[in-house]
Amino acid sequence: MHRLLVTGGAGFIGSNFVHHLMAHTDAHVTVLDKLTYAASRESLAGLPADRVELVVGDIADAGVVEPLVAVHDAVVHFAAESHNDNSLDDPAPFIRTNLVGTFTILEAVRKAGTRLHHVSTDEVYGDLELDDPQRFTEATPYNPSSPYSASKAGSDHLVRAWVRSFGVHATISNCSNNYGPWQHIEKFIPRQITNVIDGGRPKLYGAGLNVRDWIHADDHSSAVWTILNEGRAGETYLVGADGEQNNLDVVQMILRHFGLPEDDFEHVTDRAGHDLRYAIDSTKLRSELGWQPAYGDFEAGLADTIEWYREHQDWWRPHKQATEASYAAKGQ
Repeated sequence: MHRLLVTGGAGFIGSNFVHHLMAHTDAHVTVLDKLTYAASRESLAGLPADRVELVVGDIADAGVVEPLVAVHDAVVHFAAESHNDNSLDDPAPFIRTNLVGTFTILEAVRKAGTRLHHVSTDEVYGDLELDDPQRFTEATPYNPSSPYSASKAGSDHLVRAWVRSFGVHATISNCSNNYGPWQHIEKFIPRQITNVIDGGRPKLYGAGLNVRDWIHADDHSSAVWTILNEGRAGETYLVGADGEQNNLDVVQMILRHFGLPEDDFEHVTDRAGHDLRYAIDSTKLRSELGWQPAYGDFEAGLADTIEWYREHQDWWRPHKQATEASYAAKGQ
């Protein structure tokens, strides 16, 4: 798999994957990205021009997708609308990109006989109670709770159907919450970091007890590369790094890193339908494919991420004012 087509490769997780490939493989990559607000050319800046090409286009456009798929060894499908709050405001783009777009990719790889890896989320499983000792596994029933997670659940089912009905050579991964470089500042961790850099206070939804299972984006990238090369066709692998933290703990870690009091944050209106807890059991990925995360210490990975945002203010600052104005309009 020397030539890879990476959909959504100018977005947060996709661009981290492209950077990972440039650092650890000799692959040539074509990025197909619509360049919505959550993606940018700058996320790919500095990568070797002879190994990375950006094609601006819509994954729901078969006329764009099919010729690209036909000349690549594999497709890694990251492209998605992914912000829960936005899906509540307007579900339509989520249906087009996550469902119609995945259908378009599947038809293209079916015609070309191309290997596919489909990247999904743990949010398809719904949420767990805060005191529930269980974690999501590959056998957990789907129970999505938002238009975003429902559209991703639907895309997973499409992939499985194309594997069974048409023999498409595909794998699926469902990953926990990512953090790291190049994440849009509308998201929880970079929003809090950039608030503090700007002399403001972090914003905490409700009591801050909602739990997310955090994984550094580079660990997610190494997991996807492992699955692409070693995973069995038709199989699903859950990707997680045992990084369960509640939102209050994350905010307090950020404040400590800046030398500020741990109570120097602001409570804001909780999100509608805010899932309580996500937790991933990645035993299958680790035992069958031998994958291990490099960032076993969440606080150390968070410290690296904070320094990245400190050093790359030119990347995120142009979007900060509009992002905060959008949240302020919602009382958040």
